[in-house]
Amino acid sequence: MSTFLTGATGYVGAHVTAELLERGEDRLLLLVRAKDRRDAEHRLWRSLQLLVDFPRFEAWLRSRVSIVIGDLTAPRFGLGEREYRELAAATSSIVHCAASLNRRSFSVCFDVNVRGTLEVITLARAAHADHAVRRVSYVSTVAVAGHRSHEIVSEDEALDWTRPDYDPYARTKRCCEQMVSGLLNDMPIAIFRPSIILGDSRRPETTQFDMVRAFAFLARLPVLPLRPTDRVDIVPVDFVAKAIADLHQRSSTEHVRYHLSSGERSQTYRELGDALAAAQQSRPPRFAPSLERAFSWTIDRLERGLPRKNSIRRGAALMQVFLPYLVWDTVFDNARVVGETGLVPAPYLARAQWVKLAPLASLPDADLAAYLRRAYEIVAARLPKKTREMLAAPTRRIASAIRPARRSSRAPSKS
Repeated sequence: MSTFLTGATGYVGAHVTAELLERGEDRLLLLVRAKDRRDAEHRLWRSLQLLVDFPRFEAWLRSRVSIVIGDLTAPRFGLGEREYRELAAATSSIVHCAASLNRRSFSVCFDVNVRGTLEVITLARAAHADHAVRRVSYVSTVAVAGHRSHEIVSEDEALDWTRPDYDPYARTKRCCEQMVSGLLNDMPIAIFRPSIILGDSRRPETTQFDMVRAFAFLARLPVLPLRPTDRVDIVPVDFVAKAIADLHQRSSTEHVRYHLSSGERSQTYRELGDALAAAQQSRPPRFAPSLERAFSWTIDRLERGLPRKNSIRRGAALMQVFLPYLVWDTVFDNARVVGETGLVPAPYLARAQWVKLAPLASLPDADLAAYLRRAYEIVAARLPKKTREMLAAPTRRIASAIRPARRSSRAPSKS
């Protein structure tokens, strides 16, 4: 039996690949975009190096892994007709992890997410015509739930087409879910919706940079534009990978859709802030939800006004993308996956001491108020006068809120 898997060189896909290889004897057919086999093996090793040592990786390549060099978005993955027929005949199940997380470009998301999923569906149909496909598993996201506020969302309530989406990523993933369930309704399918994935509960090292940078940025701010009692639904990637591998390999599942989330066990920002402060031996942050609009407006102007490679712009762009998901105070019911697998996600509080905070920017003055003033100066030089005047007020407001907190943020000295 062979499982065709996409996204093995991505963050979630690599963990699912390792988890499937640790279980059973199934062979994996890994779709990898690469120049040649050597390049494909190098890309696979880069994605798996935190999860397995090199001798075992080499052993898997020789005995359990077949690399399919191709393009997810190309017709038949860019394979020749004979190669494609052989792939369909060898495929007994499919795990589709690959996706574009570009939350700003609809064309990129459409190309990778929608066209790529259509190619996976086409392979599933070709394989099913040759023999019965055991299961097709599709990795989606809780973001398909669209705009929410202060809710607990179940799997069957998540898809509501009357709700707007936050970004192209969520919009295309919602469409892909409908394609999978509608076009593969004559074979077993499973749709997995992870919530915010942050790190691995087993180790501090990670190759997941954007989300970690966004949280590290927030963790450094002594004043947060968040409500302290809001909950944020965070899960470790190892929980997600174990749940996908477990349910995918079962002969039958009780449900089709699963939230891979923390659900009711999600922590509040106050709990997270206290844990991070204790880990960093600093005072907990202050919460000022009234600053949310000013904060959002400011990071939007920073992202628009700075050069593409500027470090401040990159930080602002990350916050611009993730902020809507940090202020919606919505968690996703996980009773299905917990009840069926017995797996429970490790709370993020237990891993707070692993957070390594990166500098906010390569500026000589680390004081955050000075950082914001300097950021304003950089942006203002590139903006019309009217826009500069509009930007100045929220910048001063945030900086003035930061200054008193900064003075009291140092831990008391021991006498």
